[in-house]
Amino acid sequence: MTIYDKGDRMREMLEIPAPSLQTPGIKGAFQTRLRAARWLWVSLFSWAITRLGIAIVAYIATPLIIDPKGRPYFRPGNTLLDAFGGRWDDGFYLEIVKRGYHYKDMPLPSVAFFPLLPLLMRAGQFVVGDAMVGGLIVTNLALLGATMLFYRLVGDEWGSRVADRGVWYLLIFPTSFFGSALYTESLFLLGAIGALYAARKGRWTWAALLGIVTTSSRLVGLVVAPVLLIEWWMQHRQHPNTGGPPVVALAAPLAVPLGTAAYMFYLQRTFGDALAFAHASAAWGRKPGSPLVMVRQLLERPSEGWIAALLRTHIQLDHSIDALFVLLFLILGCVLLRQRRWSEAVFVLLGAVLSLSSGLWASQRRYMWVLFPVFILLARWGERQWVDRLITTLSLLGLGLFTTLFVNWYWVA
Repeated sequence: MTIYDKGDRMREMLEIPAPSLQTPGIKGAFQTRLRAARWLWVSLFSWAITRLGIAIVAYIATPLIIDPKGRPYFRPGNTLLDAFGGRWDDGFYLEIVKRGYHYKDMPLPSVAFFPLLPLLMRAGQFVVGDAMVGGLIVTNLALLGATMLFYRLVGDEWGSRVADRGVWYLLIFPTSFFGSALYTESLFLLGAIGALYAARKGRWTWAALLGIVTTSSRLVGLVVAPVLLIEWWMQHRQHPNTGGPPVVALAAPLAVPLGTAAYMFYLQRTFGDALAFAHASAAWGRKPGSPLVMVRQLLERPSEGWIAALLRTHIQLDHSIDALFVLLFLILGCVLLRQRRWSEAVFVLLGAVLSLSSGLWASQRRYMWVLFPVFILLARWGERQWVDRLITTLSLLGLGLFTTLFVNWYWVA
């Protein structure tokens, strides 16, 4: 009897399966784990490659366009830090971290900006010693976390192929570079996607906490409350025998507005005006109004006529671009509604309408980016190769153009 025969005999006695026949080898086990962790490595790779591409575009584009008027530079010795940490709203967040909120006797009151990002920037400053660097780490990690949660959300229902495309479309959207700047979009995405994912997993405490993240970063986070309420109702209907989620889970949508409520309490105690953030927004021309008024103003015929105005570049092309983005998302939101994707449709439609109610077309293309259920719908349609190529081509062209403009101090959104 050879040593191999003795080994076989011993396995039979101990009822241990032969590794070559009944247990996967190291390679097989690795492949199994790799497939199971697809949400991790696909999300990480997509995030890394898109952020690298955006950084390359920003690094090359910054010196290409010379502004004769000159612009302030927060970090003149570092092109990328300055490009993503020192443009437009970035300066307000840095000022809040440095000197706190200001309201009265200020032409542009900083109280218009919600507190979550400045608080995290201050925490980042404590860790790395620099508020700008800390803030950029926070926003980029938040975007990575949102990407992973988005993959899990989509993959659980639609499979890995749809999830792959959904993550890709989300990260190459023409204004997705805001997720890597000192803006609140990535934090909002993390909270909104996470809240919906947690609710669908029955983890309502996490849904509540992540919902509070959204209302601590932006007013539109209030939309998450009805979304969670609809999710509770849908799960209750789908499981009539077991009763679905417990009644106590209804505390989750009720808890969502606490982020905004806490900020209002702070504003009342500090400045005597709980709605200071809304009143301060008027300095930028943002006043609550009917979206129909904005549409009517946009479509108002120029005095010299449409053709002459177009040839003389008198048409507000920037506003028209924002309007096209809003129109696209409203149409896709209605498609979701027709498909009875109730919570997703409500998130998109209410999010778009609430953003439009600000009274300005400016920044609408940035606001549309966070309405993530649209990318699930597009990813499903992207099964057709020509649709996938069309979305990818248009998105990458727009992302390159808007990134170039943004880093050179042109107002994009």
